[in-house]
Amino acid sequence: MKLQNYICGNWTEGQGEGQMLFNAVNGETIASASSDGLDFAEVLNYGRTKGGSALSKMTFHERARALKALALYLLEKKDHYYQLSFKSGATKIDSWIDIEGGIGNLFVMSSKGRREMPDSPFYVDGKPEILSKEGSFIGHHLFVPKKGIAVHINAFNFPIWGMLEKIAVNLLAGVPAVVKPATATSYLTEAMVKDIIASGILPEGSLQLICGSARTLLDHVKAQDVVTFTGSASTAQLLKKHPRMLSENVPFNIEADSLNCCILGEDVTPDMEEFNIFIKEVSKEMTVKAGQKCTAVRRIIVPENRVDEVGKALAARLDKVVIGDPLDKDVRMGSLASRDQLDEVSSKVAELSSLAKMIYSRENLELKGGSKDKGAFISPTLFYCDRPFEKTAVHEIEAFGPVSTIVPYKSTSEAVELANMGRGSLVGSVVTADDNIATEIVLGASPWHGRMLVLNKDCAKESTGHGSPMPQLVHGGPGRAGGGEEMGGLRGVFHYMQRTAIQGSPTTLSKITGVYQPKAKQTKPPKHPFRLHFEELEVGHTHTTHKRTITETDIVNFANVSWDHFYAHTDTTSLEGSFFEQRVAHGYFIISAAAGLFVDPGKGPVLANYGLDELRFIKPVYAGATIFVKLTVKEKIDQENKPEDRPRGIVKWQVEVFDETEETVALGTILTLVAKL
Repeated sequence: MKLQNYICGNWTEGQGEGQMLFNAVNGETIASASSDGLDFAEVLNYGRTKGGSALSKMTFHERARALKALALYLLEKKDHYYQLSFKSGATKIDSWIDIEGGIGNLFVMSSKGRREMPDSPFYVDGKPEILSKEGSFIGHHLFVPKKGIAVHINAFNFPIWGMLEKIAVNLLAGVPAVVKPATATSYLTEAMVKDIIASGILPEGSLQLICGSARTLLDHVKAQDVVTFTGSASTAQLLKKHPRMLSENVPFNIEADSLNCCILGEDVTPDMEEFNIFIKEVSKEMTVKAGQKCTAVRRIIVPENRVDEVGKALAARLDKVVIGDPLDKDVRMGSLASRDQLDEVSSKVAELSSLAKMIYSRENLELKGGSKDKGAFISPTLFYCDRPFEKTAVHEIEAFGPVSTIVPYKSTSEAVELANMGRGSLVGSVVTADDNIATEIVLGASPWHGRMLVLNKDCAKESTGHGSPMPQLVHGGPGRAGGGEEMGGLRGVFHYMQRTAIQGSPTTLSKITGVYQPKAKQTKPPKHPFRLHFEELEVGHTHTTHKRTITETDIVNFANVSWDHFYAHTDTTSLEGSFFEQRVAHGYFIISAAAGLFVDPGKGPVLANYGLDELRFIKPVYAGATIFVKLTVKEKIDQENKPEDRPRGIVKWQVEVFDETEETVALGTILTLVAKL
């Protein structure tokens, strides 16, 4: 069987025999894969024009709903993916991380898109910048989808998660993708992409797949494209230097394998819960996916007086790990992904043996199922490096398998120094019950780490662990780790968008952004805005209220109702040296009085008050002052409604409260739920 590529709207086989793919457990042939004969220039252009055109016209909410529908659809197909995943040497837990963890990324980004992004094709970034004295010339920032294509070159270890965690972000941004998984495990990626295409959920051209070699793919990238790479640091550097990447200044996000560490705090003794947490976490990171994770623990940094205890405890735990065919329910560690990978890891183990003492490895590896001769099985291997400041290669040699090295330290500052000698890592973790130690390590190591995890007995039970990047947080790291960031919630989305500064009049920028800008022209609605439905309201609609004079009685009554008896509201004898000249009205009374002025009391389209943002009390209001309000439609946000709900949207209102001198005394944004027609 030959795997197919999905390009330009068709499934097609590459020319020639292609690369043979084997079952990592028993050596049986699975398929072959080839990309020979594919026109990569045409593939990229098809994505830009066909997929990019459709996606860029969709709003964030529409894209987010597509991600959710896709996630639900793929969950129904998951059993098929598990059966294929076992052939890669992955256990049930390994496969769960890859398959359902990957689908989870779709759910998270769908939720982010629907809850945190506007129902528009672009994103208004931050607040306006006033660029002139009178405010007639202002600036703002917009994020718009790039007009290119995301080119994802992924590693072999997570053929599903690696694809989904990337496309969830670029699709939400409105940019199509072509995915090039590592050929060795591309049979699993192909199976899922076939289901994605068959679902019809994504616009045609949104996703293409290349199963064989990338060959000359990067020869055809353009300035609006984005390239991402997951894999070895050495390969990342080669791709980064590609002439086309340099000449076109193509954004390149790298997630490279790194020498991640886990640090045991000086405070932790063997009788503490944290000691057991540390041993469990390190052994898990060594054996999950047979250590084939870019986030796996490669260096175990422990106090020098705990080396023997940690070594013995880890060896005892590793000794209980059953290795063999992942289809066997008792197996806890499967094989590496291929015999080639076995050769690579074995060579790195030999290099480490020249500078560190091997303190654990199964000399005669016994398997529960699987083939020792034809499979890609290897024993968990633990080293001890006694002089890590002299034998610095321990911070450079990475065996991409179940291999890790214990490194001793004398002080917390020394532990930080050792952690940073990895010259850039995706993740570092520390297990300690002392928050002062945690603070010193996190602040000291953060410049060289993309993520820092602190574990103790308070959070260990619910922690997702050292090796699990989360879609809400950035995933990447400096230096050797590649200098990139992936995922990160909305931060990741913006990698695929262009941030552009826009300048002009407040009225023009209000029209462009769909958000009312300070000092933009205001229009009078045909009737009280609370009598208008969501579709009838326009950004800039402004209602000016009648006036109200604030009295001493108002201030006293509000103090009694609210129980807020702060001296400035109640004790005029204590005002000397304060901000206030006389008894001042409560700020919350002023905003309440403002609501009394602008609210239309009758039942109508406004269903409920949804919240209050950015409230500021700008000028004191004393008894005798007369206030009035300007209520302006600032922004409209279409809301996804459940079938049983009345159709509605969210309206943000700018509330400006003025006194009799027409100076602003309070300013805020009120949100309401407004019914649709």
